[in-house]
Formats: sequence, C-alpha cells, structure tokens
Amino acid sequence: MDKFFIITNKVKDEKFEFTYEVMNYIEKKGGKCAMQSPDVSLKNTKYQYTNAELIPSDTECAIVLGGDGTLIQAARDLHDMNIPLLGINIGTLGFLTDIEKEDTFKAIDALFENRYFIDERMMLEGNAYNIAEEHIYSNVALNDIVINRNGALRVIDFKIYVNEEFFNSYTADGVIISTPTGSTAYNLSAGGPIVEPGAKLIVITPVCPHSLNKSSIILGANDKIVIEMCDNKGVEEERVASFDGELHCNLVSGDRVEIKMAKVHTQLVRTQQRSILQTISKKMING
Repeated sequence: MDKFFIITNKVKDEKFEFTYEVMNYIEKKGGKCAMQSPDVSLKNTKYQYTNAELIPSDTECAIVLGGDGTLIQAARDLHDMNIPLLGINIGTLGFLTDIEKEDTFKAIDALFENRYFIDERMMLEGNAYNIAEEHIYSNVALNDIVINRNGALRVIDFKIYVNEEFFNSYTADGVIISTPTGSTAYNLSAGGPIVEPGAKLIVITPVCPHSLNKSSIILGANDKIVIEMCDNKGVEEERVASFDGELHCNLVSGDRVEIKMAKVHTQLVRTQQRSILQTISKKMING
C-alpha cells in the first residue's frame, strides 16, 4: 500500500510537527499522503474527530497518530469506509496502537513492502428507545457500550433480556457490554475477563452489583441484548448510555437499549505478529 491519510491527535502533536515528518517521509518514498487540516471544523457534521467525507476515495490506510482514544474515535468516524487503521502511539498506554513513535518509519517501510497483517475487530451497535417505543439514539462502539448512573451517586435498577428471553435483574452502579477489543478496557477494571481480541463474542459485566453473583456473562456474537431501565422504589432514575466513553445518550426509567453486533467492523493494521499474552505482558505488566 502507498496511499495514506493521516489522522492526528491535536493535543499530542499540537503543531503537527511529527505529522509533517510522517507525510514527508511517505511522499519521498513515492507514496501519496493527505491529512485533515487543523482548521477543519466538525460542527454540524456527524463526526466527532475526523471528517471522513474529506478522505480521498483511493486511500488504502489511515495512519492514526495518538493513543488508544484517538484510534477508537477514528474507528467510529470511519466505520462506513472500510479503511484499515494503523495506530502509532504518541500517547501513554497505547494498548490498541500497534507501533511506538520511534518505530514509525520502520512501520511505514513495512506497509510499502506489503509486510503487514490485518486484524478484523467486531463492533457493537446500540439503539435506544423510550417508553413510547420512539427511537431516540443510535451509534456504534469498538470497545464498549456502558450504562450507568447520571447525577446522584446511587445505584440503578435494570433488567437484561437476551434474545427476547428474560435473563436477570440487577441493582448496580451500571453495566458494561463489551467487545473482545474492549475486554482490556473498563471491562477489565470492573473484574471482567480478558478475551482474545479477534474473537466474535459479547461480554456483559455488571459494575459493583448489589449481589453475591458478580460474574460476567459471555454471549455469542449473534445474540441480541436488551437492557431495560427500571424504577427504584418508585423513583425515576436518570442514567446515561456511553459509547466508547465518548458519545452519550441520556436515559430514564422505562427506556431500553438494544445492543447487538454491528454489521460493520474495524480493520487494524499490524506490522508485527504479537499474541494477546505478549501485549498484556508488555503494556500492562512490564510497562
């Protein structure tokens, strides 16, 4: 591949100095490279971080300069374009990003020489409905969809249905519906399992449930989950559904959120084969 588009986290490369280094390197190798101008406004668009409408149609790879958050935002904004993403970590943890900053140009060489792998990662689609069955919100997530309290620090009540069958009622701080990619994010912090990121399944993890059973539930990728908001002793509670911790939808008692595997997926470019165990050891244990 030799046609690229660069997505930059403006906070981590404020003057776009490293961005222009990458662009110049690609062009000197005979490739094509474009970037989103720092002056591009996203007001009155459906995008949060990158205006996908400005990406050239022949782009073969989007190079994302930032951290995990930047890569996740790019995955959501570009989810309809089917463009592979290469994450270069100029942030902190960089669990999802494949390349550290000092290895950037070696990675670009590998792309030109077709020495790379493509990991397909499933995404989740969430749709929210009010008590009148009106559709109020829809979005996708690469990591997770989380429902938790909004406002007062008190527990919330909700019921979970799987494939239209009642599963369980919870009184808890919230619930995490995670993809395998998101299993090492909030799900892990809440005591959920680490899942091989290329797997096709959905993890449900309650957050601080008022119950002796605090276990996560692992479902098939084709299962449909419905989370119904309940009253707490007649008190109408306010909740919020967040998509990858970025986009939010306010909910009240009687609303429900339907979650299933999205039809779209994210393609992550890898220039090195590394197992999930190696990644965990490097990023989370040994730093």
